[in-house]
Amino acid sequence: MKRFNNLLIILLIFCACKGHSQQSNEGNAEKTSPIFKSYGARIDAGEGTSTAEISKIYSAMAATDTVPAKFAAKVVEVCQAKGCWMKLELADGQQTMVRFKNYGFFVPKDIIGKEVIVNGMAFVQEMSADDQQHYALDAGKPGVEIAKITKPKMTYGFEADGVLLKL
Repeated sequence: MKRFNNLLIILLIFCACKGHSQQSNEGNAEKTSPIFKSYGARIDAGEGTSTAEISKIYSAMAATDTVPAKFAAKVVEVCQAKGCWMKLELADGQQTMVRFKNYGFFVPKDIIGKEVIVNGMAFVQEMSADDQQHYALDAGKPGVEIAKITKPKMTYGFEADGVLLKL
């Protein structure tokens, strides 16, 4: 029951924020219309949650919760093997690891520092030391840094069904 109440609160916050975001973007739609490259499912660039709002949602989630979300953020890391995952910067200095639904699409490996909009499911998970080492290797981290990873940790995750890359 407690998980249900937490999920209900998160969804209410998400819905309340969604309406506020929509109002503030309507006046600027014609002035700034950035060009996006789409990956995965087609998604609309409007009506997303801010990184501050998604950070609040993540911090309220338990390890088994999932919440539908759409937000824009800056890319801080990308899989250098295939572009099969990326890490996005959140407002509170945290990061979320974005993987792509059913391994169905990839993003370019040279998009670090660029802004993306992701749509999908946000979740919190415990990532094993082996998985952390695997992702560090994919990111091109040095062996010394990889060897320091020895304990599992709680991480923010996101399974994206669609990504828009701002050009």
